[in-house]
Amino acid sequence: MRKLLILFLLLAAFSAKSQLFEYNTNGIQRVSLSSSTKYQVKLTPFISFRVNGEVISSPSQEGADKRFETVYSHPAAKSTLPYKITFTFKNITSSDTLTIENIVPFGENPDHVYITGLGEHRLSRSVIYRPGFGPIGVILPDNAWELGFGILPLPDGNAVAGLARRQSWEKAQRKRFETVVYPGGEVTYELWYEPFAGNWQEGLRLMFQKHMLFDLEQFDNSLFDRPDLAWIRKAYAINLMMAWDKDFYNPRYGIYYLPKTIERAKPLIGGWDVIGFWPTWPALGLDQRNQWDMFRNLPGGLKELKRITTDAHKAGTKMFLCYNPWDESTTATTFAEQMAGMTDMLKSTDTDGVVLDTRGSSSAEIQAAGDAAKEGVIMYSEGIAIPKDMLGIISGRVHNALEYPPLLNLNKFIKPDFAIFRVAELAYEPILREYNLSLFNGHGVEINQFQPGRPEWVDEQYKHLGRILMVLRSNSDVFNYSTYTPLIPTFQDSVYVNEWKSDTKTIYTIYNANPEGYMGPLFDLELPDTHHAVNLWTHQPVSVDDGKALVSIDGFAPGDLGTNNEGTVSVVAVFPKVLHVSRQGDELIIESPPGKITLSINGPGYDKKPYELEGGKHSLSLRKTFGWQEGSVVIQYLTKGELTDEVVFELKASDPWLISSTTNTAGNNIDPASVRVPGGNYHYRVDSREGEFIPYPKQAEKDTLMPAFWMDRYPVTNAQYYDFLVATCYRPNDDTNFLKHWPGGKPKKGEEDFPVVYIDIEDARAYAEWKGYRLPTELEWQYAAQAGDAANTWPWGAEMDSTKTSPADGKPYAVGQFPEGKNPLGLEDLVGNVWQLTNDVYFNGTSEFVMLKGGSYFNPTSSWWYVKGGPQPLPWRQMLLRVSPGFERSATLGFRCVVEEK
Repeated sequence: MRKLLILFLLLAAFSAKSQLFEYNTNGIQRVSLSSSTKYQVKLTPFISFRVNGEVISSPSQEGADKRFETVYSHPAAKSTLPYKITFTFKNITSSDTLTIENIVPFGENPDHVYITGLGEHRLSRSVIYRPGFGPIGVILPDNAWELGFGILPLPDGNAVAGLARRQSWEKAQRKRFETVVYPGGEVTYELWYEPFAGNWQEGLRLMFQKHMLFDLEQFDNSLFDRPDLAWIRKAYAINLMMAWDKDFYNPRYGIYYLPKTIERAKPLIGGWDVIGFWPTWPALGLDQRNQWDMFRNLPGGLKELKRITTDAHKAGTKMFLCYNPWDESTTATTFAEQMAGMTDMLKSTDTDGVVLDTRGSSSAEIQAAGDAAKEGVIMYSEGIAIPKDMLGIISGRVHNALEYPPLLNLNKFIKPDFAIFRVAELAYEPILREYNLSLFNGHGVEINQFQPGRPEWVDEQYKHLGRILMVLRSNSDVFNYSTYTPLIPTFQDSVYVNEWKSDTKTIYTIYNANPEGYMGPLFDLELPDTHHAVNLWTHQPVSVDDGKALVSIDGFAPGDLGTNNEGTVSVVAVFPKVLHVSRQGDELIIESPPGKITLSINGPGYDKKPYELEGGKHSLSLRKTFGWQEGSVVIQYLTKGELTDEVVFELKASDPWLISSTTNTAGNNIDPASVRVPGGNYHYRVDSREGEFIPYPKQAEKDTLMPAFWMDRYPVTNAQYYDFLVATCYRPNDDTNFLKHWPGGKPKKGEEDFPVVYIDIEDARAYAEWKGYRLPTELEWQYAAQAGDAANTWPWGAEMDSTKTSPADGKPYAVGQFPEGKNPLGLEDLVGNVWQLTNDVYFNGTSEFVMLKGGSYFNPTSSWWYVKGGPQPLPWRQMLLRVSPGFERSATLGFRCVVEEK
């Protein structure tokens, strides 16, 4: 085998200086950022490259045989940044073909970040290397797949970014990733270098965003600044279908099915933002009709196409036509005729855009044809425009020719407000990875229905896509206009994070390529007190421990690795605390600036209707709003459709909350038999049986200031309740067991002064309302019973005295039979006669219950499992589980009333 000789011809003989570098024939020795800031570096090549697979990284690899030479042309010493070198590779053999590839600024160094090729894939082999992590595939512009990028790290947070671009070739074959140079041939690259400060992504931003890969000197943003075209940047779901697809038109029934197709997508993905229909290829060319004739010949003609477009608009969906620039052999096929036909078709159908078949760009003439029809017409190219062509088009697609697309799409990084859609085909295999990568890269999805076949998994995976689209749509501004930083450092390889940071929020899109999933600290996150973090995928708060975000991500089936169904995703958002939410029992108190508030159980979804409020201050009942649902209440605050904050409240079955409320009943009609309960400071503490199967509400001890009120001296009696019935003719709708112990609808003779029983809480409330009173809360009942002194475990003091209350002998007693058991305020029959209803009703997500106090005359003793009977201490609470009025009415259940002091 012939030896290789590398000849480096520099403008300086042995060593030289430039504005940026000091170098010799072996490479870079020193970097000068200014006259006072210079760094000595380990000898570093300007580039490395591969020749026929062999890495050439320094002149020391010079061989004995003269097969090629390289020429580096440096700029003048006082040239401006970025620093540009022209590098030419010449094949000086007479018969050998040489392949040059993987040109990498600063060389393939494991301590550097760099982009180059890996493997031999025909369409996608570009990867990014990062120290300490495995390589990640990247998507590059279609004119730059061969580019090389590298970072030379320096002390003090400084670095130099380098970019290599192929510029010209002679006697050579340009390929996607390499150049085949024939004998006597050559290929020339331009090498660009520029210093920067910060992480390596700032060097990427410098070359890809600021300089746009040196594809053009200056970018005209006029098309992107047009308000009428801005709508495409808020679109994330496109569906392209053939005109003969049954989802578009059903020939069996002779009707357009498109309205039903649009409606069917709403609960799955929130609807299609765009639908494009295609009546041309592969039918075009069968006869002399041109592409626009194919539209005119669809059922019902242009009038019917306009009607279905109008229906689509009402449903929130835009409509696209298609344009086949290759249609030059039918009729009316000059470019001018094609453009006139496009304008006429857009006008006649009121459609909103055009799919540019076989094009990776548009032109001023094509856009003008759309503009002549109406405002807001979008050109949508089959491929993504390269940077210099983005001047003339604002949307494009990641082509399905990339069957297993690389993880990171750097086209999105070059121009974040360029609307990108990844093509996903339904006909072949499950495609969760396609959807997941769209979320990770912050761009949309195009469902391509051209191929026949609708597998059974489509709708199930559409639901997954719907979750993704909800995140993209509600954070559209941040995905288009923020500072986008790809691949921030993580504490776990194979779990990747992109950061999207704006003035109002920061979004972290996460892609997991590990089948086992991940749980733990994932990336650095410093949260000021004014902000908080939420997981928008699981709708749970995100904890931050020692400056690290704790994230849990599901795994996936190992068999899906390497397929378009692999991977899982998550999303972390950091919001300022602008949505203020608190809870008081059943009452949820929400306050926000002007905007829109939505509430949903277990997170929002397109298959459920949220509860909506205008921004401001609101108070609402959880029970009345969400009924019997359990889970988390997710409250979102949106401004102009953009998610601005999210707060999550858990509704756990093990954590009952108060759903009842009291109404002020203060008045002048105080019953002379009532007892005044003076106001004062009170230490409130309650007791219940520990370890109950159905948990009691958690009630922490607290000190509270109680107002004065009046309370009935005794529980309400049979006679008093009978007077109420006579006065009101009250009868409950469900009268099962109502006053069951009254024969003939009247109290038994001799029991007129017994506590009324066989009533439920609504029966008691009806009586209290008639009287101008109400039921006491548990706090009020206990405060009054203890006469404001928490030391009074019993009405008469701290110790139980069986002589001062009912003997629990299985029968009730008339009120006032145990006057020695009264409390210091004069309230009697507080314990031992009948359980007494309070107004407090609780809900635990599954069932309701009412809180009772005082105990009763019935005391079952044969088992521990019974409700505790007999007299009970004043702090003791007992739940009455609610099923129906007849179930709740019992022989041991009574009540007394209270009224506020005027």
